[in-house]
Amino acid sequence: MPARAKEPLSRARVLAAALEVADTEGVPAVTMRRVAEVLDCEAMSLYHYVDKKALLAGLTEAVVGEIAVAALDALPPPEDPADWRSVVRRRCLAAREVMLRHPWAPPLVATQPQPPPTVYPLFEALVATMVEAGCGYELAHRAIHSLGSMLLGFTQELFEPTADDEGVASPQAQAMALAMPYLARLAEVAVHEAEGTIGLCDTQAEFEFTLGLVLDGLEAHHRASRAGQTEASGAAAAQAKAADAPVADAPAATAASAV
Repeated sequence: MPARAKEPLSRARVLAAALEVADTEGVPAVTMRRVAEVLDCEAMSLYHYVDKKALLAGLTEAVVGEIAVAALDALPPPEDPADWRSVVRRRCLAAREVMLRHPWAPPLVATQPQPPPTVYPLFEALVATMVEAGCGYELAHRAIHSLGSMLLGFTQELFEPTADDEGVASPQAQAMALAMPYLARLAEVAVHEAEGTIGLCDTQAEFEFTLGLVLDGLEAHHRASRAGQTEASGAAAAQAKAADAPVADAPAATAASAV
């Protein structure tokens, strides 16, 4: 029986293998040699699809592409175009689920000078949702900046526990506590009081709270803009009506005194 032919290499296969290595072994393990081992091929054969310098950029492209697909598949177009907020929220939550599967990705994404092209379909959908709801392009532009930063960077933990096994803080942490007591107390609350109102920074509740704040701000800006447009339209209509009104006759008393 003839041996089963290997699946031909492609750029997508190379990046998928790199993604597998990053998930299981970490980003430092993503090398041309290691990816070639996963694909059962020679490392030199990978250079036809991606070179060594572009491997990490391609890895970012693959993760962001996965995020975009998940967000776009999260729900069908809304029945009510004005319901932009729930659409944007659900897409952001779907994107976050992907990022949590690749916790190594945010620092890597941050090193890229430009977002990979795989994110553009998601941005296109977000802008279309907001513009069709009447939010306008300026607000949609601000939305993709603020929401994009959240989606691609929120999994980074601000206050990681650094105490040793006996709960003793490191000398660096102790020095920080003396120099910056308020920030040190915030770190202590965030790390050690898991049942408190703050909790660890990188929790689903924290993400959804921050997402709610961003959406609240965007919605408030949208409402203020619409209110301003309505007020301006009303003032313009009143001015036009006054200009078209006939001049009132002089009072009878004035006319009689003039005779």
